[in-house]
Amino acid sequence: MDHKKLPYMLYADSEGRIYDHPYYRIAGFSGNTPIEITSDDLVLMPEFSKLFFIPDCPPVGLDPATGEYTVVRDIEIDGETTRCFAVAAFLEPGFVRTHLPAVDYASKSYILPMWGYTAVGFKYDAYHVAGFRIEYNKKWDPRNYDDRDLVPAIDEFKNQFKSGPLVDHLTNCAVNNHCFAAKNLFLGRWEAPLPVSRVCNADCIGCLSLQVDQACNASHHRISFRPEKDEIVSLAVFHLEKSPDTIVSFGQGCEGEPLTEYRLIADSISGIRVKTGRGTINLNTNGSWPERVREVAASGLDSIRISLNSAQPEFYRAYYRPKNYDFEDVVASIRLSREMGLYTMINYLVFPGVNDCLDEINALKELINRTGVNFIHMKNLNIDPQQYMEAMPAIQSPAIGMKKMSERIQREFQELELGYFNQPVRIT
Repeated sequence: MDHKKLPYMLYADSEGRIYDHPYYRIAGFSGNTPIEITSDDLVLMPEFSKLFFIPDCPPVGLDPATGEYTVVRDIEIDGETTRCFAVAAFLEPGFVRTHLPAVDYASKSYILPMWGYTAVGFKYDAYHVAGFRIEYNKKWDPRNYDDRDLVPAIDEFKNQFKSGPLVDHLTNCAVNNHCFAAKNLFLGRWEAPLPVSRVCNADCIGCLSLQVDQACNASHHRISFRPEKDEIVSLAVFHLEKSPDTIVSFGQGCEGEPLTEYRLIADSISGIRVKTGRGTINLNTNGSWPERVREVAASGLDSIRISLNSAQPEFYRAYYRPKNYDFEDVVASIRLSREMGLYTMINYLVFPGVNDCLDEINALKELINRTGVNFIHMKNLNIDPQQYMEAMPAIQSPAIGMKKMSERIQREFQELELGYFNQPVRIT
């Protein structure tokens, strides 16, 4: 292709001010490897995306004349030399990145915060990102989450519903962590959270709610108490009665693994269904205990979303670092969920250079065939790219690109849904 048609590479100065380079073009990584970005890989950066710069790390740019990749350490403009640092984008929900930012990490001595770092460039007065939309859902459109509406809604909610520890916890999630699900609770609509678990039986590298060694701050505050069944039931019923397509979900970014509290969840679901048949009750989980999934499902659960970073056991273990369970337990939970009639989803944490490799695609196809899963969430894995690749086993097969990967899966499994957001099962 004509590389001169690509957007220009972005770089930042030491203060984080972002510029477009006058010569070098955008480059991207697949895993640790530079890979060509084409116009088909690029979209205008969605309005509610974010830009980051990566301190101490120069960008890698594409020379449009030679097609070679170059580490761009500095730039001279009007006789003044400025050091260059890499720039990345974080995409608005609903978009899947196709390329990681092209970065020389040799000088990095820290762990990046947990965001989905994406290649980004600039041309025609606009930012262009390497990604594609997998789903649009107005319920998760950032335009529908104006905090000027939230604060009075919280006050009104607490006038109607007696505040307790769980409500107080979710107030913090909504106001300080800007959790859309928590905001939905107070706005009386769509999907709302029911966190219950303080502990986890996995030691994920990219845990959102607990980073023991403080190498990188957790992005959520984990719940610090065990909620009472009565508050869970009352809160869930109050929300499920609000609108035709409400969802309540156990298993949130602000907790550990909800199956560690499976009896509390099962008892709460039974209590909810005694009082209302409306809405969807969902469980987000790592699926580590099939028999606990069975008990929760039997209590009246409607849907389940089980998280995976890979359909290959060795890649799964490298990221989740499971304690007293293994990959086959997770597969058993997915299969069991379908057998028990749950709407069954996989929360597939995708990463360019891993999930679009042929070995992974074949493993994913085998998993779909074994389990009959209904829906696969294509979620960008929020993690330091260098940290993740260092933890992964060696890649043994070529990558075909995230967009082609999703198209291939959709073509071969036409009844399978691909998307980004939880779906209501009961519409009443």
